Amino acid sequence: MKSLSFLIFLLCLVACEKKQQVVVYTALDRNFSEPILRKFEEKTGIQVKAKYDTESTKTVGLTACLIEESKHPRCDVFWNNEIVNTLRLKQKGILAAYISPASQDIPEYFKDKEGYWTGFAARARVLIVNTEKVKAKDFPVCLSDLAKPEWKGRFAIAKPVAGTTATHFACLFSILGPPKAKEFFLSFKANQVRIESGNKSCAEKVGSGELDIALTDTDDAMIEILQNRPVKILYPDSQPNQSGTLFIPNTLALIANSPNPENAKKLISYLLSPEVEEMLSECPSAQIPLNPKAKNKGQIQGPDKILSMPMEFSHAAKHWEATQEFILKEFLSTLPK
Repeated sequence: MKSLSFLIFLLCLVACEKKQQVVVYTALDRNFSEPILRKFEEKTGIQVKAKYDTESTKTVGLTACLIEESKHPRCDVFWNNEIVNTLRLKQKGILAAYISPASQDIPEYFKDKEGYWTGFAARARVLIVNTEKVKAKDFPVCLSDLAKPEWKGRFAIAKPVAGTTATHFACLFSILGPPKAKEFFLSFKANQVRIESGNKSCAEKVGSGELDIALTDTDDAMIEILQNRPVKILYPDSQPNQSGTLFIPNTLALIANSPNPENAKKLISYLLSPEVEEMLSECPSAQIPLNPKAKNKGQIQGPDKILSMPMEFSHAAKHWEATQEFILKEFLSTLPK
């Protein structure tokens, strides 16, 4: 009887220990996300086991893991640094619905109506320009300006098969329609666009003067500004009667049949708090708060100040496969390595 009681005690102990952990896969750079996850541990006593991704396979690598593990999930929370791949996971039935009380004040535009994901801490897709190499009067106003002859071979984008660049391309497929989008991308190719491994590399090479201009994210551009590089952020297509600058939120989603669902919900609610958005806006990544109760302590202007591209992200997700097929076959195949 004593042995049985001790066995039951051990089983209860193991169960309690299991409840005191949560597994998160995060595509946000580790140096930005890890300190926040550690604060959650300090506040709750729940151990966070995190899986991070690399710059070159950002988001796509984690998405592939979640799809592969879908029959036997290991992850509880997917903290994505973009949105289209989150929507792809919803379409595949890999996410579970959860509407956190902490999401109440976040604009409806950045939330799934059925509760499968919630957006927070956005970034803008911007141009970073080296001010020592490009005069202010010559700054491009639209992304399409980069197809003009004067920019031939002088600009770069991250490889558009992962992360926010892939999301941006899918959004343009959705907004412009496939024929015009293909024409747009091929105009970049004809103008000898350089392909970098990631947005960070794009920003760094503009900061060093190796490149004149590049398409990147606000977080990578801000790091160059904080390092006193001769650079400036431009918000493309943000003038009246233009298409608008694309703002891409981080997204949080609960994984269906996850091993620690209750702790996952606690982590999601914490990450959606104004406190976390303020921390992300203050750190070098300069994320843009979406909760009106959070103060934007960064230097990046949000969609309340900059004309925003009116994007229905679910439509972009539907264009994902066709966009990727075109990019790999027609856009990247003959570009110099």
